[in-house]
Parts: sequence; structure tokens; C-alpha cells
Amino acid sequence: MIVKPERVFDRVREWQGLAGFAAPQRRSSAPAGAALGVVSGRRRQGKSFLLQALAEVTGGMYFAATEATEAESLRLFTEALTRYTREVVEIPFRDWNDAIPYLFRCFRDRPVPLIIDEFPFLIRASPSLPSIVQRELGPGGSGRESAARLILCGSAMSVMGGLLSGQAPLRGRAGLELMIHPFRYRDAAEFWGITDPRLAILVHAIVGGTPAYRYEFTQGDVPEDLDDFDSWVVRTVLNPQTPLFREARYLLAEEPDIRDPALYHSVLAAIASGNSTNGGIASYVGRRSDQITHPLNVLEDCALIAREPDLFRSGRARYRIVEPLITFYEAIMRRRWPELEIYRAETVWQAVRQTFLAQVVGPHFESLCRDFALDADDTVFGEFPAEIGSGVVPDPANKTQIEVDVVALAAQEPGRPRRILSIGEAKWGEVMRRHRLERLARARDLLSVKGYDTRDTVLACYGGAGFSKELMVSADGDARVRLVDAERLYRR
Repeated sequence: MIVKPERVFDRVREWQGLAGFAAPQRRSSAPAGAALGVVSGRRRQGKSFLLQALAEVTGGMYFAATEATEAESLRLFTEALTRYTREVVEIPFRDWNDAIPYLFRCFRDRPVPLIIDEFPFLIRASPSLPSIVQRELGPGGSGRESAARLILCGSAMSVMGGLLSGQAPLRGRAGLELMIHPFRYRDAAEFWGITDPRLAILVHAIVGGTPAYRYEFTQGDVPEDLDDFDSWVVRTVLNPQTPLFREARYLLAEEPDIRDPALYHSVLAAIASGNSTNGGIASYVGRRSDQITHPLNVLEDCALIAREPDLFRSGRARYRIVEPLITFYEAIMRRRWPELEIYRAETVWQAVRQTFLAQVVGPHFESLCRDFALDADDTVFGEFPAEIGSGVVPDPANKTQIEVDVVALAAQEPGRPRRILSIGEAKWGEVMRRHRLERLARARDLLSVKGYDTRDTVLACYGGAGFSKELMVSADGDARVRLVDAERLYRR
């Protein structure tokens, strides 16, 4: 059994997947010949840290590619291979047609992870490399006589996503497809050492669950309490001397498929400003709807935004920025960039703090509430939810619409109406009162008329600032009402 090092925080399931791939416990699960694994995820999520730990524990080889020509990459790869095997490569590799077969032949005795990190750098200089790997893994290839566990890793999501898709050469070859995600919000709070749930939400609304921002980008600076939060923002993310200051810009610039940064920043700014529909984004950017389809698809492929369907209206969807730091940059920093560059962070923050609470923290709190519902056990809504999202309920009688921030649906049963386990509203900056519950009850009744099964629907109020006494009295003893505050959100 390959034990996870103590220095690796969390990542239990990810480690189990890597360990099982690197050293299969059952002979029946060990593939004949070499095996291929693909590890991907956005930058700063700890992929390299995790894979280096795996190589150290298992005695495997780790090679990190750099931006270089094919000739230089081959020289660097040869040097790494020589250091690992302690055998000199007598005949220099002419290209990867020589290098990959040699690599597989070096590892015939036991399953050992051979990790090539930043694989997209190699593909950029050598587009045929995935085909070469595919050939050597196939019948008659050098991989058939090898026990190597080849792991390809990269952060360019559009490139890594294309490795195993459609008609790609490596399609169907991988025995491991592992995506490294940011820490979930509860794990992120534990990683940062934050025990105050309201402070944890504020910090998460800026840096999310990206591990690198905890130490490398902030030098371990953590707000002591809620009173220290404003000062922490000024001395970290709004400080031109910290790496976090320009990080959001770099996240966009590092994606090879983004060739018109101005357009993509405008699209992201539109979403950060609350224009989350295709039409709203197009109007904000000043383009036709069909002209922003490609940028939206590219951003989605890069895992920078997510398209979330309206659970109550077929064909309707909203876009959400996945990385909180990008939302913070587009909504707060980008508009005041010249002032921030000349160290006017205190003045800028005082001016934009309310915008931060409304445009950044408010929507982010809603997404955390949906994460809470996703993790809910059967005691919260009566059973485990099958689908979580949001939706809009038309109210023709009042000529308005009711936006439902958190929707929990049961699994679809053939021949039966879809059961709604819960509908909820989330408010960060205001004390929730009884009229919020009445609004949810109205939405439930309208959904019942539309054919949904709402007999056991739980009405949930998610309140970052708490609840009025009247609302708490109404909810007391009612099994179909839930009040979820920040404390409950972080309780495991």
C-alpha cells in the first residue's frame, strides 16, 4: 500500500486513484504492458506537488517539461532519464520516435510511475507526440513489453481535454483520467486555518480553494479575524508587490486558445457584473449573440467558466466564472487598475467594498449554498439530491419571475412527475425575514401547477446575516422549512 505523505493535505481520493494506478493491488487489475494515465486541472491546484510526492514514495521518475524547441526538450528529457536510470543514452534521440520506445524499454521489471508534467509544452513543439505514444502503447509497440505507468499531466485545459476526446490518438488508451479540482469550501477553510465561517466565506470569495494561494502567493498571510479582513485584502490581493495581484491576468494569458485577451476579459467582466445569460453578455460586450458563442466555448473548455442550466426552463442557462479570483479581478480590480498600481489600495478598497459585497460575495454565497445542498445527506431534504442547480419560476398573475437560488431535485422516475426535494433563497448581506419564506411558498405552488411533485418540498432560507425572530418562529417545528446560516454551512 502506497501511503500518502503527511505534507499532502487532503487529496485522499486523488491519492487513492494515483496509488492504485501506479501499483495495482490485484493482478487481475494490472493491464498487460505499459499503462497510460492523464492528470489535468487548472494551474496552482497542486498537481505537480502531488505527482512529485507520488514519484518520491514509489521510486518513480518525474520530468517537468518547459517551453522549448523539440531539440532542447529532448536534451532535457535525456538528462532527466540519465539521472534516474544512471545509464547514459549512447545514441542521442533524433526525435520522440526514438525517445518514447527507449523510455518504455527502460522499465520492464515492475510498475513504476513515469511522470511527464506540463505535457502541453511538448505537444506545442511536437504535435505528433500523442500519436507516437499511442503507437507505442498499441499492438507491436514497445509499451507491450514494459511495466511502465506513464502519467501525462498538464494545466492547459483545452489541450489536456483534447487528448482523450473524439478522434484523438489517445482516445480509449488511458487507464486513469484524473482531474485535480480546487479544495471544496470546507476543506479550503481548514487548509487556511480559518474557523470563523463568515470570514471563511469572505476569503473564499477571493481566493477560492486554490492551494497555491495559501503560502506561495500570500506568504502564509491569513486574516486574524473579521476585523482584519479589510487590511488583509489591501496587503495581499490589492498589493502590487504580491504575486496574487497579477494572478488573474496570468490565468487568462496562459491559455493557448485565448488569442484576443481584450474580448475574453470583456466577456468575463460581463459575467462578473451579473450579466450571466448569452444575450446579457453579448449586450454588455457590444457584440451579437452569435459572435460570443466561440469565446464562451473556449472559456468553458479552459475550465474558467461553467454553463449552468435553468432547472425549470428547458434550453435556458446561465454562465458562472469558476475561479473566484477572476471574478474579483474583473468586478473590482480591473476597473481601478491604474490606481492600484500606484499603491492606492486603501482608497480603492473603501470605494469598492460595497460592490465587492454585492457583485462578488453575494453570488459566491449562492454557489456555496448549492455546494452545501450537493453534499447534503438524507436528513436535510429527506433523501440524497440527484441534481442541484438554480432556476427561474414565472409568475404570470403578478407579471414577474421568482429566482430560486438553490434547487434540489430527486432522481427522475419514469412515468412520474419530477420530485422537487427543496427550493431555497440565499442572501448574504441582509437578515432574512418571513416574506422570503412566503416567496418560496409561492414558487412551490407555481411549480406544482406546472406538473412538479412538490408535496414534500423543503423551503430553505440560506442567510449569511441570520434570520429574523418572526422567520425563526415560523420555521420552528416545521419539517418542511430549513434555516441554514453560515455556521450550518460549514458544519460537516
